[in-house]
Amino acid sequence: MDTLYKIQPIGLRFNGTNRPATIADLHQLREELVFEIGNLLRSQSSAGGKQWVKSYEVRKILHISPGTLQTLRNNGNLPFARIGGILYYDMEDINNLLIKSKTVREL
Repeated sequence: MDTLYKIQPIGLRFNGTNRPATIADLHQLREELVFEIGNLLRSQSSAGGKQWVKSYEVRKILHISPGTLQTLRNNGNLPFARIGGILYYDMEDINNLLIKSKTVREL
């Protein structure tokens, strides 16, 4: 998308012209921005974001220590793949672990 607006000290100028932006110009800009943001969100969700994450990322996501992550692996609660010396975890497995661990507290 080409840049349609430019902020200048004297105000918003539209489409490289010297005329001030009109309400119609701003509506057009808004529609184009909404369209572009929608495209970005759709492309991210269709790719599923990052599917495989490393151990340090899992620890950050779950706020757990390396020992707790080791326990989750040893108990079979969190499947992983090892390539070389690096462990990878599927985000879907992490989400499933969170769902299984979810508790409802009654008042």
